[in-house]
Amino acid sequence: MKQTMEQIERVIRNRYRALLRASEGNIPKTDYKKIRMALNMLIRCNNNKTTLTGEHAVIHALSVARIVVSEIGLGTVSVMATLLNGCKEELEWPEHDILHKFGQSTLDVLTGLNKIEDIQTATSSYNADNFLKLILSLADDIRVILITLVDRLEYMRNLDGAEPETRLKIASESYFLYAPLSHRLGLYTLKSEMEDLAMKYLDPEAYEIVRDKIKQTAASRNRLIREFSFQVREKLDKLDFKYSIKSRTKSIHSIWQKMKKQGVDFKEVFDLFAIRIIIETRENKEKSDCWQVYSLVTDLYQPNPSRLRDWISVPKSNGYESLHTTVIGPKGKWVEVQIRTTRMDNIAEKGLAAHTIYKGLAGYNGLDAWLSRMREVLESPHDKEESVIDNVKSDFYSDEIIVFTPKGELRRLGQGATVLDFAFEIHSQVGATCAGGKVNGKNVSIRHQLNNGDKVEIITSKNQKPKQDWLSFVVTSKAKSRIKVALNEEIVKAAAEGKEILLRRLKNWKIEFNDLLVRRVIDHYELPNARELYYLIYNEKIDLLQIKEVLRESRESRESRKTKHVTDNIAEKAGQEDKLPENNVFIDEKLRDFLIIENKVDGLDYKLSQCCNPVMGDKVFGFVTITEGIKIHRINCPNAHYMMTNFPYRIIMARWTKGEEGGAFQTSVKISGINDHAMISKIHEVVSSYRVTLRNFNYQNNYGMFEGTVYLFVPNINTLNGLIKKLLSIKGVLKAVRIDR
Repeated sequence: MKQTMEQIERVIRNRYRALLRASEGNIPKTDYKKIRMALNMLIRCNNNKTTLTGEHAVIHALSVARIVVSEIGLGTVSVMATLLNGCKEELEWPEHDILHKFGQSTLDVLTGLNKIEDIQTATSSYNADNFLKLILSLADDIRVILITLVDRLEYMRNLDGAEPETRLKIASESYFLYAPLSHRLGLYTLKSEMEDLAMKYLDPEAYEIVRDKIKQTAASRNRLIREFSFQVREKLDKLDFKYSIKSRTKSIHSIWQKMKKQGVDFKEVFDLFAIRIIIETRENKEKSDCWQVYSLVTDLYQPNPSRLRDWISVPKSNGYESLHTTVIGPKGKWVEVQIRTTRMDNIAEKGLAAHTIYKGLAGYNGLDAWLSRMREVLESPHDKEESVIDNVKSDFYSDEIIVFTPKGELRRLGQGATVLDFAFEIHSQVGATCAGGKVNGKNVSIRHQLNNGDKVEIITSKNQKPKQDWLSFVVTSKAKSRIKVALNEEIVKAAAEGKEILLRRLKNWKIEFNDLLVRRVIDHYELPNARELYYLIYNEKIDLLQIKEVLRESRESRESRKTKHVTDNIAEKAGQEDKLPENNVFIDEKLRDFLIIENKVDGLDYKLSQCCNPVMGDKVFGFVTITEGIKIHRINCPNAHYMMTNFPYRIIMARWTKGEEGGAFQTSVKISGINDHAMISKIHEVVSSYRVTLRNFNYQNNYGMFEGTVYLFVPNINTLNGLIKKLLSIKGVLKAVRIDR
């Protein structure tokens, strides 16, 4: 329901008071006057404006400013820049006025935020190229990226008010770009909330399943936490520690990822929650006191040595410090324990960047090194934007190891890094000519994986040069990008030679060279582009006489193919009445009866995508392809995030129109459990009792367990869900789940 102006003004007053309350202790009261001045300007600029989520622009900006102070820990400059940024192009003061009234730092942050506004508009989405611009424009002042992340979080918290198409786009961007960026900056709380909210819209069924399970097990989990904490508190009290004990349930997204990755049910995820022990102690005693608490906990409860994580002795590059272990708690349940000091907890909750800015420190080596490394990766040339995202993602999610040069200089590399990764970390030329290395004084190959604390020396050779198989074992983005650049240069040279060879031969044959001719040859050999064709010609992988034959046949059969196409269409229509669709591609006219496509694109066919096999009743969207018309995908299709993030302008909203009628939709159900001699007949009996068509049934028996896949045509999602439920009721069946293919 639309709010009246009186209601909006009341909310603005309440949000402003909340901002001032959050500012106590972070912002001097003498700065409140400047903040009010910025708010007054914001109100004048945005009297009746709303955001993409339907929230009033002033209310949104005040909410962002409050989070910037209370949840990130930034100060006056960031609050003023956040409020002034809401004015965007309506700024009525020249730069020198902003400089005079709010200061140089505010102007610098505001300038950075305005750069982002040039990319982040209501009609465009972050693709890989925009993501590069974002990182590169924010490297000068980290506050800009922190405010941007908070702004996105506030959008996610109010996403219910947005249009369906906007919800999907914002949720996909948040999951694919902003959450990993939050993780890399150490903003774990923000990252977890953003992932959960994104999952709520991108995979609502899974989200509801995990959320309900967490609610159902809350009582038993709380009892376990109380029992565990009681003995720990007794010990800590005897040693006169000042401490607090908190519990934290893992995020919905994190639990779901574990369930998928490990192939287990909710109840089998052993580390559903963590207990955090936070101690107050002097900085020079932090390490010893944390280890003392660790000793106390492991005296009470048996630890799992393989689960010990020491980020106190060697903090993560984003500044995260904590001691993690997993112990067997009451009733034989595994409990993750995190031990840290108040200072460490502040950094873990609000991020090293915010902590550094708040304390007024001049930069931080780890953060500066990360920004430099990101810039190096992002400025590297790539053939495809997707490869940039892959490289950045690999750095976001990798754990780190620390190794040393022969002179004792420290280098941080991703887990699983090889001697060759280390060589490229030293210098591109060293990597390109790397022939081997010495690790702790022993000769090793370039493939040798490094471990924490290794001392590494690189051996080079003038005869060495990058090879294609190097990409199969290097793990750092820097090594991958440098190898690709070197290989690409060789391919470009060879392709240029191959093109010259083809041009000379066509001239001899008296055939005119043009783009259409090249396209025919590319299509015949199913190649991705012309460069690949020229490269294969240069390496004599494609015979030029074969190309001549392809061109001759193409010219002679073009007209006959046109005639055949018309004949085939007539024959297909004549015999399509009683046929099931093949390869899950529906005849266009029939599919149009089942779907309502918004923003129709005239002249394009509709087809169901084979990567996720939508069924009537699934939440779906359309994707306009280059050569195959509109493909219909499920919202939780494995490829949905990529398509929505990189090609938002091709997304078309779609929904089913008829609930139970018509249609036969291809799908698959994977079944596993305890085998018995009648299991196949039981499954067949259940399937034949439903209004479905059985296409195929694969079945394997291993050591008393069975695993099978049922391939079906079903009329709608309700029938499919009912069938799965019935299959699960068969004695001996442990799992029955829908799969994409």
